[in-house]
Amino acid sequence: MEVLEVSPELAAQWLARNTNNRPLSKNTVQQLAGQLQRGEWQLTHQGIAFDEDDVLIDGQHRLAAIVKSGIAVPLTVAHGVPRTAFTVMDTGRKRTGRDALALAGEANATHLAAALRGLHLYLHAPNSSWSGGSSVTSNDQLLTVLGEHPGIREALHHGIALNRGCRITVTAATIGWYVTSEARPDVDQRPWEEGVVTGARLEPGDPRLTLRNTMLSLAAGRAHRRRDDSREHLLYYLKAWNAWVEGRDSKLLRRSPNETMPRISSRPLTAPADGRA
Repeated sequence: MEVLEVSPELAAQWLARNTNNRPLSKNTVQQLAGQLQRGEWQLTHQGIAFDEDDVLIDGQHRLAAIVKSGIAVPLTVAHGVPRTAFTVMDTGRKRTGRDALALAGEANATHLAAALRGLHLYLHAPNSSWSGGSSVTSNDQLLTVLGEHPGIREALHHGIALNRGCRITVTAATIGWYVTSEARPDVDQRPWEEGVVTGARLEPGDPRLTLRNTMLSLAAGRAHRRRDDSREHLLYYLKAWNAWVEGRDSKLLRRSPNETMPRISSRPLTAPADGRA
Protein backbone atom coordinates (compact mmCIF):
# COMPACT_ATOMS: atom_id res chain seq x y z
CA MET A 1 0.00 0.00 0.00
CA GLU A 2 1.12 3.54 -0.71
CA VAL A 3 -0.24 7.08 -0.71
CA LEU A 4 -0.16 8.82 -4.08
CA GLU A 5 -1.32 12.16 -5.42
CA VAL A 6 -3.87 11.08 -8.01
CA SER A 7 -4.38 13.57 -10.82
CA PRO A 8 -7.38 13.56 -13.19
CA GLU A 9 -5.09 12.20 -15.90
CA LEU A 10 -3.84 9.34 -13.73
CA ALA A 11 -7.39 8.61 -12.56
CA ALA A 12 -8.52 8.30 -16.18
CA GLN A 13 -5.68 5.86 -16.90
CA TRP A 14 -6.61 3.73 -13.90
CA LEU A 15 -10.26 3.69 -14.87
CA ALA A 16 -9.21 1.98 -18.10
CA ARG A 17 -8.28 -0.99 -15.90
CA ASN A 18 -11.84 -1.12 -14.57
CA THR A 19 -12.80 -4.26 -16.50
CA ASN A 20 -14.73 -6.23 -13.88
CA ASN A 21 -16.56 -3.92 -11.47
CA ARG A 22 -20.12 -3.00 -10.52
CA PRO A 23 -22.04 -0.43 -12.64
CA LEU A 24 -20.98 3.18 -12.10
CA SER A 25 -23.49 5.37 -10.23
CA LYS A 26 -23.64 8.86 -11.74
CA ASN A 27 -25.24 10.26 -8.58
CA THR A 28 -22.42 8.92 -6.41
CA VAL A 29 -19.82 10.38 -8.75
CA GLN A 30 -21.59 13.76 -8.65
CA GLN A 31 -21.72 13.72 -4.85
CA LEU A 32 -18.04 12.84 -4.52
CA ALA A 33 -17.06 15.45 -7.10
CA GLY A 34 -19.02 18.02 -5.11
CA GLN A 35 -17.06 17.10 -1.98
CA LEU A 36 -13.83 17.57 -3.90
CA GLN A 37 -14.91 20.96 -5.20
CA ARG A 38 -15.94 22.12 -1.72
CA GLY A 39 -12.59 21.04 -0.26
CA GLU A 40 -14.15 18.33 1.93
CA TRP A 41 -11.97 15.48 0.70
CA GLN A 42 -9.68 13.91 3.32
CA LEU A 43 -7.08 11.17 3.11
CA THR A 44 -8.22 7.94 4.79
CA HIS A 45 -7.37 4.25 4.62
CA GLN A 46 -10.10 3.87 2.01
CA GLY A 47 -8.84 4.46 -1.50
CA ILE A 48 -8.02 2.46 -4.62
CA ALA A 49 -7.33 -1.26 -4.94
CA PHE A 50 -5.91 -3.38 -7.77
CA ASP A 51 -5.95 -7.17 -7.83
CA GLU A 52 -3.13 -9.59 -8.66
CA ASP A 53 -3.54 -8.87 -12.38
CA ASP A 54 -3.53 -5.07 -11.86
CA VAL A 55 -7.28 -4.87 -12.52
CA LEU A 56 -9.12 -2.13 -10.63
CA ILE A 57 -11.46 -3.76 -8.09
CA ASP A 58 -12.21 -0.84 -5.76
CA GLY A 59 -12.37 2.94 -6.10
CA GLN A 60 -13.96 3.52 -9.49
CA HIS A 61 -16.33 6.16 -8.09
CA ARG A 62 -13.48 8.04 -6.41
CA LEU A 63 -11.47 8.01 -9.62
CA ALA A 64 -14.43 9.10 -11.72
CA ALA A 65 -15.06 11.97 -9.28
CA ILE A 66 -11.45 13.11 -9.64
CA VAL A 67 -11.84 13.10 -13.41
CA LYS A 68 -15.15 14.97 -13.24
CA SER A 69 -13.92 17.61 -10.79
CA GLY A 70 -10.51 18.08 -12.40
CA ILE A 71 -8.93 18.14 -8.94
CA ALA A 72 -5.97 16.01 -7.81
CA VAL A 73 -6.11 14.47 -4.32
CA PRO A 74 -3.99 12.06 -2.27
CA LEU A 75 -5.33 8.50 -2.15
CA THR A 76 -4.30 5.28 -0.47
CA VAL A 77 -3.50 2.77 -3.23
CA ALA A 78 -3.31 -0.97 -2.63
CA HIS A 79 -1.79 -3.45 -5.09
CA GLY A 80 -2.10 -7.21 -5.25
CA VAL A 81 -5.39 -7.48 -3.38
CA PRO A 82 -6.94 -10.94 -3.92
CA ARG A 83 -9.77 -10.62 -6.42
CA THR A 84 -11.89 -12.82 -4.14
CA ALA A 85 -11.92 -9.91 -1.64
CA PHE A 86 -14.23 -8.01 -4.00
CA THR A 87 -17.28 -9.76 -2.54
CA VAL A 88 -16.74 -8.22 0.92
CA MET A 89 -15.80 -4.69 -0.13
CA ASP A 90 -18.16 -1.81 0.72
CA THR A 91 -20.50 -4.07 2.69
CA GLY A 92 -20.26 -2.06 5.92
CA ARG A 93 -22.81 0.61 6.91
CA LYS A 94 -22.12 4.07 5.57
CA ARG A 95 -21.60 6.76 8.20
CA THR A 96 -24.67 8.99 8.15
CA GLY A 97 -25.25 12.61 9.08
CA ARG A 98 -26.74 11.38 12.34
CA ASP A 99 -23.53 9.48 13.06
CA ALA A 100 -21.38 12.54 12.34
CA LEU A 101 -23.45 14.77 14.61
CA ALA A 102 -23.59 12.18 17.40
CA LEU A 103 -19.80 11.82 17.23
CA ALA A 104 -19.59 15.62 17.52
CA GLY A 105 -21.58 15.41 20.76
CA GLU A 106 -24.88 16.77 19.45
CA ALA A 107 -28.16 15.78 21.11
CA ASN A 108 -31.18 14.63 19.07
CA ALA A 109 -28.77 13.79 16.27
CA THR A 110 -31.33 12.08 14.02
CA HIS A 111 -33.79 14.99 14.01
CA LEU A 112 -30.97 17.54 13.93
CA ALA A 113 -29.39 15.95 10.85
CA ALA A 114 -32.72 16.01 8.99
CA ALA A 115 -33.37 19.62 10.01
CA LEU A 116 -29.90 20.74 8.91
CA ARG A 117 -30.31 18.99 5.57
CA GLY A 118 -33.70 20.66 5.12
CA LEU A 119 -32.34 24.07 6.13
CA HIS A 120 -29.51 23.69 3.62
CA LEU A 121 -32.03 22.93 0.88
CA TYR A 122 -34.32 25.77 1.98
CA LEU A 123 -31.42 28.23 1.77
CA HIS A 124 -29.87 26.98 -1.47
CA ALA A 125 -32.56 25.11 -3.43
CA PRO A 126 -35.96 26.00 -1.92
CA ASN A 127 -37.90 25.17 -5.07
CA SER A 128 -36.24 21.86 -5.90
CA SER A 129 -37.97 18.58 -5.13
CA TRP A 130 -35.83 17.96 -2.01
CA SER A 131 -35.46 14.34 -3.11
CA GLY A 132 -33.13 12.27 -5.26
CA GLY A 133 -29.41 12.61 -5.79
CA SER A 134 -29.45 16.41 -6.09
CA SER A 135 -30.75 16.70 -2.54
CA VAL A 136 -27.94 14.70 -0.92
CA THR A 137 -26.04 16.73 1.66
CA SER A 138 -22.61 15.62 2.83
CA ASN A 139 -21.73 15.25 6.49
CA ASP A 140 -19.26 18.13 6.20
CA GLN A 141 -22.01 20.32 4.76
CA LEU A 142 -24.28 19.49 7.72
CA LEU A 143 -21.56 20.48 10.18
CA THR A 144 -20.95 23.70 8.24
CA VAL A 145 -24.65 24.59 8.29
CA LEU A 146 -24.75 23.92 12.04
CA GLY A 147 -21.75 26.20 12.56
CA GLU A 148 -23.42 28.97 10.57
CA HIS A 149 -26.86 28.50 12.15
CA PRO A 150 -26.38 27.40 15.77
CA GLY A 151 -29.89 28.61 16.62
CA ILE A 152 -31.26 25.54 14.87
CA ARG A 153 -30.56 23.60 18.08
CA GLU A 154 -33.08 25.67 20.03
CA ALA A 155 -35.51 25.65 17.10
CA LEU A 156 -35.42 21.86 17.17
CA HIS A 157 -37.09 21.81 20.60
CA HIS A 158 -39.98 23.84 19.20
CA GLY A 159 -40.09 21.63 16.12
CA ILE A 160 -40.49 18.53 18.26
CA ALA A 161 -43.28 20.18 20.30
CA LEU A 162 -45.12 21.23 17.14
CA ASN A 163 -44.75 17.72 15.71
CA ARG A 164 -46.28 16.21 18.82
CA GLY A 165 -49.12 18.68 18.73
CA CYS A 166 -50.23 18.43 15.10
CA ARG A 167 -48.04 15.82 13.34
CA ILE A 168 -46.18 18.30 11.14
CA THR A 169 -42.77 16.83 10.39
CA VAL A 170 -40.08 17.79 12.89
CA THR A 171 -37.91 18.94 10.01
CA ALA A 172 -40.51 21.35 8.59
CA ALA A 173 -41.51 22.71 12.00
CA THR A 174 -37.90 23.23 13.06
CA ILE A 175 -36.98 25.06 9.86
CA GLY A 176 -40.20 27.09 9.95
CA TRP A 177 -39.60 28.18 13.53
CA TYR A 178 -35.96 28.98 12.90
CA VAL A 179 -36.26 31.00 9.69
CA THR A 180 -39.28 33.02 10.87
CA SER A 181 -37.59 33.75 14.21
CA GLU A 182 -34.42 34.86 12.46
CA ALA A 183 -36.25 37.00 9.90
CA ARG A 184 -38.74 38.53 12.35
CA PRO A 185 -37.23 38.88 15.83
CA ASP A 186 -39.96 41.45 16.55
CA VAL A 187 -42.62 38.71 16.59
CA ASP A 188 -43.43 36.84 19.80
CA GLN A 189 -43.73 33.25 18.59
CA ARG A 190 -45.24 31.83 21.79
CA PRO A 191 -48.90 32.45 20.82
CA TRP A 192 -48.17 30.88 17.43
CA GLU A 193 -46.76 27.69 18.94
CA GLU A 194 -49.49 27.40 21.58
CA GLY A 195 -52.23 27.84 18.99
CA VAL A 196 -50.82 25.29 16.54
CA VAL A 197 -50.08 22.74 19.27
CA THR A 198 -53.38 22.94 21.16
CA GLY A 199 -55.90 24.64 18.87
CA ALA A 200 -57.55 25.92 22.06
CA ARG A 201 -60.05 28.79 21.79
CA LEU A 202 -59.23 29.44 18.14
CA GLU A 203 -61.95 30.56 15.75
CA PRO A 204 -62.41 29.07 12.26
CA GLY A 205 -60.18 30.94 9.85
CA ASP A 206 -57.38 31.42 12.37
CA PRO A 207 -54.24 30.40 10.43
CA ARG A 208 -52.94 28.44 13.43
CA LEU A 209 -56.06 26.30 13.52
CA THR A 210 -56.01 25.88 9.76
CA LEU A 211 -52.40 24.69 9.81
CA ARG A 212 -53.14 22.35 12.70
CA ASN A 213 -56.16 20.82 10.96
CA THR A 214 -54.28 20.52 7.67
CA MET A 215 -51.41 18.64 9.29
CA LEU A 216 -53.71 16.33 11.24
CA SER A 217 -55.68 15.61 8.07
CA LEU A 218 -52.51 14.76 6.15
CA ALA A 219 -51.33 12.53 9.01
CA ALA A 220 -54.67 10.70 9.03
CA GLY A 221 -54.21 9.86 5.35
CA ARG A 222 -50.57 8.92 5.75
CA ALA A 223 -51.21 5.29 4.82
CA HIS A 224 -51.97 6.47 1.30
CA ARG A 225 -48.88 8.66 1.05
CA ARG A 226 -45.46 7.45 -0.01
CA ARG A 227 -43.55 9.57 2.51
CA ASP A 228 -43.68 12.55 4.81
CA ASP A 229 -43.00 15.59 2.63
CA SER A 230 -41.14 18.12 4.73
CA ARG A 231 -40.95 20.60 1.87
CA GLU A 232 -44.74 20.53 1.48
CA HIS A 233 -45.24 20.88 5.24
CA LEU A 234 -42.82 23.81 5.39
CA LEU A 235 -44.67 25.51 2.54
CA TYR A 236 -47.94 25.22 4.51
CA TYR A 237 -46.20 26.39 7.67
CA LEU A 238 -44.89 29.57 6.07
CA LYS A 239 -48.19 30.31 4.34
CA ALA A 240 -50.06 30.04 7.63
CA TRP A 241 -47.41 31.96 9.56
CA ASN A 242 -47.51 34.83 7.07
CA ALA A 243 -51.31 35.04 7.38
CA TRP A 244 -51.10 34.90 11.18
CA VAL A 245 -48.50 37.63 11.53
CA GLU A 246 -50.42 39.86 9.10
CA GLY A 247 -53.72 39.31 10.94
CA ARG A 248 -55.40 37.63 7.94
CA ASP A 249 -57.84 34.75 8.02
CA SER A 250 -56.79 31.53 6.29
CA LYS A 251 -59.48 28.90 5.96
CA LEU A 252 -57.74 26.56 3.54
CA LEU A 253 -54.14 25.59 2.81
CA ARG A 254 -53.43 24.15 -0.60
CA ARG A 255 -50.32 23.53 -2.67
CA SER A 256 -50.47 24.03 -6.40
CA PRO A 257 -48.11 22.19 -8.77
CA ASN A 258 -44.65 23.78 -8.97
CA GLU A 259 -45.56 26.30 -6.28
CA THR A 260 -42.52 28.18 -4.99
CA MET A 261 -41.55 28.44 -1.34
CA PRO A 262 -43.23 31.48 0.28
CA ARG A 263 -41.11 34.40 1.37
CA ILE A 264 -41.37 35.35 5.02
CA SER A 265 -43.67 38.32 5.42
CA SER A 266 -41.98 41.63 6.16
CA ARG A 267 -45.20 43.61 6.59
CA PRO A 268 -45.65 45.61 9.80
CA LEU A 269 -46.82 43.41 12.64
CA THR A 270 -50.61 43.28 12.99
CA ALA A 271 -52.03 42.60 16.45
CA PRO A 272 -55.70 41.59 16.29
CA ALA A 273 -57.89 41.42 19.39
CA ASP A 274 -57.51 37.65 19.77
CA GLY A 275 -53.77 38.01 20.39
CA ARG A 276 -52.82 36.49 17.08
CA ALA A 277 -49.48 38.31 16.97
